[in-house]
Amino acid sequence: MYTGNELRDMFRKYFEERGHKILPSASLIPKDDPTLLLTVAGMVPFKPYFQRRVEPPFPRATTAQKCVRTPDLEEVGKTARHHTYFEMLGNFSFGDYFKNEAIPWAWEYITQVLKIPAEKLWVTIYPEDAEAKSIWVEKAGVKPERIVGDPENFWAAGPTGPCGPCSEIYIDLGETRGCGKPGCSVGCDCDRFLEIWNLVFMQYNRDEAGVLTPLPKQNIDTGMGLERIASVMQGVETNFDTDLFRPIIDFVAGLAGIAYKENPKSDLALKVVADHTRAVSFMLADGIRPNNEGRGYVLRRILRRAVRYAKLLGIDKPFLESVFRIIQRDYAHAYPELKENENFIVNHLNLEEKNFQATLEQGTQMLQEKVKGLLEQGGTVLAGTDAFYLYETYGFPVELTEEMLEEHGLAVDMPSFQAAAEEHRQRAKEQSQQMRAVSESPALVQKVKQLGITPFVGYDKISSMANIEGLFVAGEERQDAGEGEEVTIFLSETPFYAESGGQVADGGVLRTSRAEARVLDVKKGVTGTLYHRAQIVTGVLHVGETVEAVADQTNRLATTRHHSATHLLQAALRSVLGEHVQQAGSLVTPERLRFDFTHFSPLTPDDLRAVEGLINEAVLKNMPVEATEMSLDEAKQSGATALFGEKYGETVRVVKMGTFSKELCGGTHVQSTGEIGMVKILSEGGIGAGLRRIEAVAGLETLAYLRSLDEQVSEVAQLLKAQPADIGKRVGGLVAQVKDLERELSHLQAKLSKNEAEGLLSRVAEVEGIPVLAAQVQASDMEGLRQMADLLRSKLPTGVLVLGAVSEGKVNFVTAVSPTGLSGLHAGQIIKEVAKITGGGGGGRPDMAQAGGKDPSKVGEAIDRVPAILRGFLQK
Repeated sequence: MYTGNELRDMFRKYFEERGHKILPSASLIPKDDPTLLLTVAGMVPFKPYFQRRVEPPFPRATTAQKCVRTPDLEEVGKTARHHTYFEMLGNFSFGDYFKNEAIPWAWEYITQVLKIPAEKLWVTIYPEDAEAKSIWVEKAGVKPERIVGDPENFWAAGPTGPCGPCSEIYIDLGETRGCGKPGCSVGCDCDRFLEIWNLVFMQYNRDEAGVLTPLPKQNIDTGMGLERIASVMQGVETNFDTDLFRPIIDFVAGLAGIAYKENPKSDLALKVVADHTRAVSFMLADGIRPNNEGRGYVLRRILRRAVRYAKLLGIDKPFLESVFRIIQRDYAHAYPELKENENFIVNHLNLEEKNFQATLEQGTQMLQEKVKGLLEQGGTVLAGTDAFYLYETYGFPVELTEEMLEEHGLAVDMPSFQAAAEEHRQRAKEQSQQMRAVSESPALVQKVKQLGITPFVGYDKISSMANIEGLFVAGEERQDAGEGEEVTIFLSETPFYAESGGQVADGGVLRTSRAEARVLDVKKGVTGTLYHRAQIVTGVLHVGETVEAVADQTNRLATTRHHSATHLLQAALRSVLGEHVQQAGSLVTPERLRFDFTHFSPLTPDDLRAVEGLINEAVLKNMPVEATEMSLDEAKQSGATALFGEKYGETVRVVKMGTFSKELCGGTHVQSTGEIGMVKILSEGGIGAGLRRIEAVAGLETLAYLRSLDEQVSEVAQLLKAQPADIGKRVGGLVAQVKDLERELSHLQAKLSKNEAEGLLSRVAEVEGIPVLAAQVQASDMEGLRQMADLLRSKLPTGVLVLGAVSEGKVNFVTAVSPTGLSGLHAGQIIKEVAKITGGGGGGRPDMAQAGGKDPSKVGEAIDRVPAILRGFLQK
């Protein structure tokens, strides 16, 4: 029996022996692909090669690719093979070989390497793909009667673009795994026939009219799920029973004090927890951070689902870190990022789990209120919309809601729950369909393919002579463009830095003897081609002519100082706070720098002083700044810091600043740290769970900032009629004086409130024999209103109190019932009706409640209606 790890290695080795380059799995964050949130298939990292937006650096490759898919999230654990995270084994050809090689290799691997008997295998083809059928029979040796046509066997990247027929290999797992129906065969929904490999033959390009044109270079894209083939080779019923999952499941079962395969309900929860913690671990390892948008939202949703299902198992204490350790132990040899990014993963797991537990407690309280209301009203069924609200807002799986309701003999209206869930899914689907990548004109795409990488000469100089190799206006290629037009310009080389790595693009000018254009922006395409967006100021620019390209030197130098300061900042943060600090984003402009990083608590003033001190010490040492190109492996071995979550090419640029900092970076930098000038941290704060942000200035911008501070200090000193050195002392005295005045004011207000309260007691009236005081009073805020209510309650031990006040356009109400439960009256219910008259609402305890309103003009009417409201409750 082969382990999952052995099967992964065997597959890649088999294709390496057949000329394929073994590549590490790409990140779960798709690179340069705005159409995808996550890497969902093995071919995703190679889309630029298949579409020939980038010329492939090698003709064939093989990978074990990390993938995450969530459209069928609700099915995880219910079926044998649905997962959020899975590994896709694949071999790929970029115009090198095609069906004649791919088909026999697939059959040979399945039957001779894995030794699966041919009589258990079936092959499906696209009915019109006679070529594939012939190869399966003649070259692979498959019997014709075991080849089945399937009209759905046609793959496409989208409505237009590369596409082609595909062919699948199925294994017959035996009648005992089937549905027993007479027509049970390949394609049946039961578990008997399992697809284990899909071969996609990209041989056409489909245009907008749906016309298929043969591709000049045909591609192969195959995929075999590691979890699926492991279940086959290990002879188990589901993917969850393989060694890829069982250690996780058994560990979680141990935490819950239960056994796997004893209870279908707990088995479902165990599978969900195992699957989801695996997905979350790998997503965090690739630098995805939990948040409320995009892939961060997907991560948070999966993580919370794991916690919710663990709760169903009776696991109430934090557990995610301990489960992660099992995943790390079993997978880190193949995916070292699980070890390299351990601190980041563990910190986020613990923080998210802690925060979500608090949310779950809120949801539990809300459910308990719903239960209480149902019992009081004699109901037996919770509305499906309420159950879905608990699910969507507080993360309660409906199973958990059902379990808590069962304790009270109640149930959930499941049809309406499912309707609410379906409505939500449809809305999400519509929003998803609205996501579209910004498409370029076909002419522009073709030009980019033709030009390839644009040489960047800006590391060494600020200007250069270059030829105009392409001009585009509104996506249309032109031979010339004139004054006033905004154009996209391609140059033979450029000194302009393209926006990348957080550093903004250079501005500047393009000049000929008769024309000038202002460069507005520079972008880098996936091919390495640089796009110059420019406005022609005077004259006409022509394709083929030579221009002087001049970047704005002042802005470039200021940007460079801030970029170099960012490197010193990261090194200083890691020195002061610890090696767990990772860059999580940056912005480098001529005016300032912004640096986002991973850390789980605010920096103290001492921390900030230490960081700022280390940076400026490094500046004063005037250390040389050296940039060297080397292989990625050499860079890692040298200790260079890489941007977390970023995938680099085989050759990288390492920027070293003395012994203080060493990072992978493609940006522009000073030649020695002394050129940076003084660095001043302006602010530090949190921007999300486990994320902090520092903003700082360097060089002349620091001088400008300090001058501004000096001017402000001088202005304050003049107002205080004090010397600048004495303003701290003078302000301290003023603050003490203000506090004394505030205490005196508070004392006077309390005295006034007491006098007003004593005057109000003469207005107590009776409603059905109950003393009632309802009045509009003066109170600056809700706290003042509550204090007055407390004072009146001490004077009115039996009765109902309703006070209303208006302050700064805001309406506030307080209601009290003494003693609690007097004549069945409930303060929260009373105030709800009173506040409703002013367009507001509220609630609270039976003895005391508060509310707000929207219409101050109706406060008097609300107070006048109190007796009628009370009679309504008393008559019930």
